[in-house]
Amino acid sequence: MFFHVILATDCNLQCRYCFGESLDDFDEDFSDDLEVDYSLPRSLAYDVDSLKNFCSKDPDCVLTFYGGEPLLQMKSLRQIMDTIEPKLYMLQTNGLLLDKLDSKYVNRFHTILVSVDGEETLTDYYRGKDTFRKVFENLKFIKQNGFNGELIARATVMEQTDIYKQVRWLLENSEFPFTSVHWQLNAGFWGNDYHRRNFVEWSESNYISGVRALVKFWVDTMEQRGTVLKLYPILGIAYSMLHDEAVNFLRCGGGWVNYAIQTDGYILACPTMWGMTKHYLGHIADSHPLKLEKVFVNQLPCSDCEFLNMCGGRCYYANVTQRWSVDDYKKVCNTVKALIDDVSVEIPRIKQLIVQGKICLSDFDFVKYNGAEIIP
Repeated sequence: MFFHVILATDCNLQCRYCFGESLDDFDEDFSDDLEVDYSLPRSLAYDVDSLKNFCSKDPDCVLTFYGGEPLLQMKSLRQIMDTIEPKLYMLQTNGLLLDKLDSKYVNRFHTILVSVDGEETLTDYYRGKDTFRKVFENLKFIKQNGFNGELIARATVMEQTDIYKQVRWLLENSEFPFTSVHWQLNAGFWGNDYHRRNFVEWSESNYISGVRALVKFWVDTMEQRGTVLKLYPILGIAYSMLHDEAVNFLRCGGGWVNYAIQTDGYILACPTMWGMTKHYLGHIADSHPLKLEKVFVNQLPCSDCEFLNMCGGRCYYANVTQRWSVDDYKKVCNTVKALIDDVSVEIPRIKQLIVQGKICLSDFDFVKYNGAEIIP
């Protein structure tokens, strides 16, 4: 099982799509039946031994540090890593403090997901002036100090993003080329933003065609170089199609193999649902990691969608909170359907490349549920 360990609720950035949108959305509350506990501890408030006992019941336990910004709580992070030996450690971070964590800890991470949205101008536009430069300096620093795990560029995408241009840049730039990229659409998380944005125009005129071009580039790269790039939204869908894999639960693993542990020890299906007491699934002090309740998307419009067995419902948070109307949210579904269709079109060419020996089926293997979104 995979567990996002939320070390902090605070963050040292004020990104446009998170802090900025929260200010614009300040007066928009959730529905009456969705009570949120806003008094959660800002840092770890349970005994690390209780997390150790919880994790010890699962021989395949994977712990991913999450926030807020988890590196704001390095003392707790170090205490956990000094005390607990899970199967793997992972980290999701904005990267600003990576140089402050001793390499003996950094180099134990199997995977680090770093929030970077593309080239310098775009990243700084979304995340704040000089953010890009500091993050990339830190990435070079940890590589020079021995980090050899998977480093994933974790991009948040909205209207200022040219997805094709920015993903290509992340892969090919001379500054610090990534081998792995995933992206998440900023869509359906806030209550007021749909009507003040041009999501539909952008998605239909830029994003969908950009993803289509990325899919073609991805397969062209297999043909020309014999390399299957880790572009996670494309890779994950192609993997399922090549293995005839039907997906009945959320592709991120949320609520069935991937859970979140709040700063107070309560367990949720997804870290973005912190404080939503109605959706607590237990507490680490008295729950078994292999016996947690499983949740899945089982309501309209997802429940009768022909793409459900490939999409899995996209986002549990969005389905529970319903910040966008059903009609508005269908515009997001259109981007998912287009992505699935684009990959499907290329499957015959991929299979032919496998037959020709240019690539192998095993080249599509990856660590599932590592925090990289398959359905953006």
